[in-house]
Amino acid sequence: MSLLVFLLVGIIAGWLAGKLVRGGGFGLIGDLVVGVIGAFVGGFLFNSLGVSSGGGLLGSIVVATVGAVVLLMLIRLIKRA
Repeated sequence: MSLLVFLLVGIIAGWLAGKLVRGGGFGLIGDLVVGVIGAFVGGFLFNSLGVSSGGGLLGSIVVATVGAVVLLMLIRLIKRA
């Protein structure tokens, strides 16, 4: 069950990050990949800064979305260089 929740959070976070950064999603698989990698990036950032997300499903989505937005911004910077 936790794997299903993890995948669902990844899909939602990737879709939200795609909407915020680029204005559109990346398709189901693309959103999942961006969201899952973003969850790791967001978790690292939040732990490094000592910020708590409050836990729960909504907190996980927020952390993963923030991480996915940061990931997409970094990719955009690298592509321009």
